[in-house]
Amino acid sequence: MSDIKNGASGDRSAEGRGGLNRPLDAARIQTVAFIGIGNMGWPMAANLVKAGFEVTVCDARPGHAARFVTEVGGHAAAGPAEAAKGADCVVTIVPTSTQVADVAALIAPVLSKGTLVVDMTSGQPGKTREIAADLAARGVAMVDAPVSGGVPRAKTGDLAIMVGGEDADLDRADPVLRAMGTSIHRCGSIGAGQAMKALNNLVSAGGFLMGIEALLIGQRFGLDAAKMVDVLNASSGMTNSSQKKFKQYVLSRRFDDGFGLELMVKDLGIALEVGRETNTPTPFSALCRELWAASLTALGPGHNHTASAQLSEKMAGEILGGNK
Repeated sequence: MSDIKNGASGDRSAEGRGGLNRPLDAARIQTVAFIGIGNMGWPMAANLVKAGFEVTVCDARPGHAARFVTEVGGHAAAGPAEAAKGADCVVTIVPTSTQVADVAALIAPVLSKGTLVVDMTSGQPGKTREIAADLAARGVAMVDAPVSGGVPRAKTGDLAIMVGGEDADLDRADPVLRAMGTSIHRCGSIGAGQAMKALNNLVSAGGFLMGIEALLIGQRFGLDAAKMVDVLNASSGMTNSSQKKFKQYVLSRRFDDGFGLELMVKDLGIALEVGRETNTPTPFSALCRELWAASLTALGPGHNHTASAQLSEKMAGEILGGNK
């Protein structure tokens, strides 16, 4: 573990944080292990530091945790087990539920009974329930708490957070969550937050593609795309995409809002998985997912999700903004 630290001095060991087998105050979380400080995780962990929690971070990228401590504060750990040892709460936010399961396997042996695991990954509800059951056998509670709002709202601590789990566990997690978000929505039992997040992204993804097609139709008709966005935002066609994506990331050609195209395709797959598990017909949703997957195939990995507009542009032979 790196010794880099900003802020007040103190013992960073498990013993200094209460010890592996210390009794936890169920009403108060003080020490947080934060696993995964990517585009979203970094500002979220930073807000926990600002809120006064003792935060230990780790990340798969070498040196990334040490840089966080230099720039923000808290402590750096070499890996998940080192970060989680002696923590009151472990927060995970990684790309997939498979990675959450890998992290859970690493940290389970060092967790105290009464530790709370808060998975903020946009994951698979069924897999999350399996992980939660394994942890429960060790006396460790788990809640799921995926977020919406993107990097800008992660930085300001204004995320919407969809949570699933037992009420007592959600009560205990609440101060941690409110350091990162202002809109906390209890959706049901474990996995319910992730189901809601995937369905939210399904609605958002459908609105984005429909809006892009509308802008292309209008531009080919002779309308100005930017003015169209203004009209949509003053009318019944207003969406999150028309308010926060079309001008900012598509017409500007920036395509850099911080949410990856691969992650959108993954979330749409989760939404359809929930649809299959509930025997719900999803013909439009299935087409939506296929179009996003086609964008990923056409553009390749590493692109922002707003770049999916380029597939619609290519099919239309038209670049939004007027450049063919």
